[in-house]
Amino acid sequence: MEEQIELFTIGFTQKNAQKFFETLKKSGVQRVIDTRLNNISQLAGFTKKTDLEYFLKIIGNIEYVHILDLAPTKDILDEYKKNKGDWGVYEKKFLQLLANRKIEKKVSPLLIDGACLLCSEPTPHNCHRRLVAEYLNEKWGNIKICHL
Repeated sequence: MEEQIELFTIGFTQKNAQKFFETLKKSGVQRVIDTRLNNISQLAGFTKKTDLEYFLKIIGNIEYVHILDLAPTKDILDEYKKNKGDWGVYEKKFLQLLANRKIEKKVSPLLIDGACLLCSEPTPHNCHRRLVAEYLNEKWGNIKICHL
């Protein structure tokens, strides 16, 4: 029987830095995998790429990785965000993008195990990090997903 992979997901909006970093530490996350298209945005000061990488290492000895293949394209994102798009359409397009990119072959179970997918959405419901986690679980079949 295959070892079960533990995969976390977290969004940073509606969380202050203390809550964000303490949640990651308490859960035992070993690495944060940034799934944002734009990881240098001003949205949340503590999650800009270079700052986030530093804070994760210092506060929790947590590794930081940015994987653009796990992010939506600008077109898909813009259509949904700016044009108040339909979640069902976004989900379908994003899952097709993941399939086209064959992300299950580009990320290894070793990288994913103990990792936390990061994006900005406060909850996983209408968020691509949940779609990435579920897609990988569908392909590999041995992932326990925990939304922080």
